[in-house]
Amino acid sequence: MFTLFFMSMIIIIIAMIVMYLASLLSKKSLNDREKMSPFECGFDPMNSSRLPFSIRFFLITIIFLIFDVEIALILPMIMIFKVSNIMCWSYTSTIFILILLIGLIHEWNQGALNWSN
Repeated sequence: MFTLFFMSMIIIIIAMIVMYLASLLSKKSLNDREKMSPFECGFDPMNSSRLPFSIRFFLITIIFLIFDVEIALILPMIMIFKVSNIMCWSYTSTIFILILLIGLIHEWNQGALNWSN
């Protein structure tokens, strides 16, 4: 019991030393106005360097990533069709596709798939 406590204290002390050294040796960044502004050949910027970001583009990107991962998960299901139990495979595939369809219907009802706006 004592050795477990002793080892955990040593691990905690080593971790604290490493965190302290990392913060001591890390690059310091000063939030200077000149360093935070964009570089345009020494001139002041003509307009704002921070452009507004379209949230619709972001949502479409997230939906694409979700369905991209879906394809990566469905392909191995097709490959193991012959070697697995047919009932287990059918149940798992049906539940997986049902969850994806419910998500798609939800996105459709929320209007995330409308490009007209």
